[in-house]
Amino acid sequence: MRAPESELLIRLFRAGLAAADPAACLPPFLPTRPPAGRTLVLGAGKAAARMAATLVAHHNALELGPLSGAVVTRYGHGLKPGEQAPGIEILEAGHPVPDAAGIAAGARILQLARDSQPGDRCIVLLSGGASALLVQPVAGVTLADKQRVTRSLLDSGASIAEINTVRRKFSSIKGGGLARQIRAEEILLLAISDVPGNVLADIGSGPLSPDPATPPEARAIIARYGIELAPAMAHALEEVDPQTPATVPPVTARIVASSTTAVAAAARAAEAEGWLALVLPDEAGPARDAAKSHAGLIRDLQAHRQRTVLISGGETTVSVTHPDGRGGRNGEYLLALALALGEECGVYALAADTDGLDGTGDNAGALLTPDTLQRAAAVGQAAAGQLAAQRSYDFFSALGDLVITGPTRTNVNDLRLALIR
Repeated sequence: MRAPESELLIRLFRAGLAAADPAACLPPFLPTRPPAGRTLVLGAGKAAARMAATLVAHHNALELGPLSGAVVTRYGHGLKPGEQAPGIEILEAGHPVPDAAGIAAGARILQLARDSQPGDRCIVLLSGGASALLVQPVAGVTLADKQRVTRSLLDSGASIAEINTVRRKFSSIKGGGLARQIRAEEILLLAISDVPGNVLADIGSGPLSPDPATPPEARAIIARYGIELAPAMAHALEEVDPQTPATVPPVTARIVASSTTAVAAAARAAEAEGWLALVLPDEAGPARDAAKSHAGLIRDLQAHRQRTVLISGGETTVSVTHPDGRGGRNGEYLLALALALGEECGVYALAADTDGLDGTGDNAGALLTPDTLQRAAAVGQAAAGQLAAQRSYDFFSALGDLVITGPTRTNVNDLRLALIR
């Protein structure tokens, strides 16, 4: 039986998820008039299947004409029983490391783009995870090459902007590559953003956006994190291919949901429960640094003795120093927060990923309670040791404090909530 405070935190988290659900956030941005030709739907990301089903239901209800296409999502994030997306191929592939299914999906989506006609309307649905799922290596680069570099970047603690800067250089579908293959005159991009600042070039590594980075910038990132490249990848960073046009066709782009969507919904829900909501700027940088910063702010707020919910979105990073560890940035943040606050913390907190998966575990995140450290000691969980070993999953699992949602089929970064009295 969880404490009422923990149940409140879960309700606030679910309020954020509900606001970012494609069924809630996508319809206001969908066309209401038919195109001259047909509607082509392409897409990628953890929310792609849910977005496709929502679009098809809207399209059919308004009788907007012929519709077809394909989207790729992560394994297990496809349509649920009872959901339908007739006309749309729902493909599944590997994430966060790309696989052969992702290459096949990329090839299929590129072919559909080439088959479109000038009178068609092309709607592209993007959400977090698209970079790993929509794959088409440049000439000479193998899947194994991309997999090695992806793993190295993910373990390095690099930001998503840095990771996507590198990804674009080794892809013929990212950095505007998809847009350059679309023959339809009307291109509408609808994105659920999981990147800081909602930068279009970083959402899915920008399949409809020009690559803003130069090869030297990508090389600098590779050098910064000490990543070794296969010869073909090193060659791809030597110069811009003169056969690849720098421009992309005109695209109408709309952000249909972002971190702000979930944070604002959680804040509204907190206020409806009688709490003051204090929203922080989106977080970035190391999870442990964010935890230390928040611990200081929590102590200041506790001194005022006002019921407050501290809320933040964004996405922290973790440098993987223990490959055999288990957990993610939210578990690492909460465990570091517990240690920073100490045994007399007096705080209930939740940190979870809105896509339902925190790092290498099957959980979205975890819960912190005022007696977390005491309960951990009673079951033989040494908090400092587990944090050092990057085993936050094991730590919170032993306490029964994992938050498990399963795939949410949305992705607007992380949501961190703390109740302060």
